Amino acid sequence: MPSLFDVPAKDMSHEAPRPMADRLRPQALEEIVGQDHLVGEGGALRRMVEGGALGSLILWGPPGCGKTTMARILAQHTDLHFEQISAIFSGVADLKKVFESAKFRRQQGRGTLLFVDEIHRFNKSQQDAFLPVMEDGTIILIGATTENPSFELNGALLSRSQVLVLKRLDDEALEQILSRAEEAAGKKLPLDENARETLKAMADGDGRYALNLAEQVLAQDKVMDIEGLTQLLQKRAPLYDKKDDSHYNLISALHKSVRGSDADAALYWLSRMLNGGEDPRYIARRVSRMAVEDIGMADPQAIQVALNAWEMYERVGSPEGELAIAQAVIYMATAPKSNAAYVAIGAARRAAKETGSLMPPKHILNAPTKLMKNLGYSDGYAYDHDTEEGFSGQDYFPEEMRRQVFYDPPERGFEREIRKRLDYWAKLRDKRSN
Repeated sequence: MPSLFDVPAKDMSHEAPRPMADRLRPQALEEIVGQDHLVGEGGALRRMVEGGALGSLILWGPPGCGKTTMARILAQHTDLHFEQISAIFSGVADLKKVFESAKFRRQQGRGTLLFVDEIHRFNKSQQDAFLPVMEDGTIILIGATTENPSFELNGALLSRSQVLVLKRLDDEALEQILSRAEEAAGKKLPLDENARETLKAMADGDGRYALNLAEQVLAQDKVMDIEGLTQLLQKRAPLYDKKDDSHYNLISALHKSVRGSDADAALYWLSRMLNGGEDPRYIARRVSRMAVEDIGMADPQAIQVALNAWEMYERVGSPEGELAIAQAVIYMATAPKSNAAYVAIGAARRAAKETGSLMPPKHILNAPTKLMKNLGYSDGYAYDHDTEEGFSGQDYFPEEMRRQVFYDPPERGFEREIRKRLDYWAKLRDKRSN
């Protein structure tokens, strides 16, 4: 009687059933939902494909919005060899192998499209390794990240890539995904109307998660209401898994609780994350974001509190370091809120982009040479400290550009005092201009 090891591999193999999220993965740009600004008529990605000018890309978006799908579809529209790796499971040795293979293919006349999932997980030296093979055309890189590339990726890597921002899937996109699941299953989701809406809310903009939930529901025969749906998914879905996409839901709950000045809810979500095994450094980084995005100049000390808590954890670890983070969360939640600085820099950057390379007005330029003096540099400059109020009221915008107001602080917290100063200076400026 032959042993198990004598049986040919093909007789042993039975393909495991593929998850619905994999079976229903879009195969063409037209099938991608929720990203019309990229794949719709006139979208950036569609223009690249139609123009045959595909360059290195960074796809930035939340989990389950279609980053991996886009990369696979792009590979079908080129004659490039498609290679996929994950930064979570790959190191320097893996990158060297990929690059060596790509160089060999290039010598044979064929390029390589390299898709790197979770590219933000690579450290600085690993990211630098991509630069030479991107510059000489050995690879075209498509990186996927859920984190802000400005903070997580090297400037040199970003300068050689175009960042495309993918959106969280809205209810309309999720409804299309659920309809596809029903069509593939040949049956409707056994949910009443309210339970169907609840299912989409549970998915929280994540298409892959929506299909995973739908697959569980489709296995049921009895039509369920919200209570039945909740009972089913609670039995089959973990409450929190720091390695899964669900941790993004909890960090979002923490952030929004702080923004809403609810210290108790914020502490609850913080505890949920810590109990689930989340890295406190990840939380500390988000608390620092809260300080600049949601509190801002209403309490400039918030930034220092956040950084001190982060450093405290790095120095002493648990549990004292986690207590420092908790104190920072309480501070952020109870601090006055303002996004005026956040809005101001956004508006200023848009104006800077629109106005291009306008020169500063000549009266605030130094004149170290005779030629520059003859051209009027520094003529008419008023030294503010020589004025009675310590304020000259001069115009510092480009001569071709009207004065604009970007920063408009509310009368809350520390910004109440800033508002008084700005109003006072505005009156002096108007008085002197008249």
